[in-house]
Amino acid sequence: MLRYTLMRLGIFAGCLLVVWGLVYAGAFPRGFGDSNPFWVLLLSLVLSAPISFVVLRKERDRASVQVSQRVDRMKANIEANRSQEDEAVDEADQAQAQAPGQAQTSS
Repeated sequence: MLRYTLMRLGIFAGCLLVVWGLVYAGAFPRGFGDSNPFWVLLLSLVLSAPISFVVLRKERDRASVQVSQRVDRMKANIEANRSQEDEAVDEADQAQAQAPGQAQTSS
């Protein structure tokens, strides 16, 4: 997941540099008044999103498989803990059920 995030940030940084250069070269409008940095950031976000969607498809699929495997392991661990707790409760119930019966036979 970290790799995917870093790759996505890299694509955004590349788009930011390209857009910044094109704005100062005059190919794109400079924005309204003091809005130039916001305009450049917004345009960079808009351009990097579809590029990331297409270019990072395999990486995104790999990251989603890792996340789903981690979730499956966590679910299995939770279920194992639940069953251990149920077994401990059952054993305690059995011990309590046997204790009164033993007290009656020993009298």
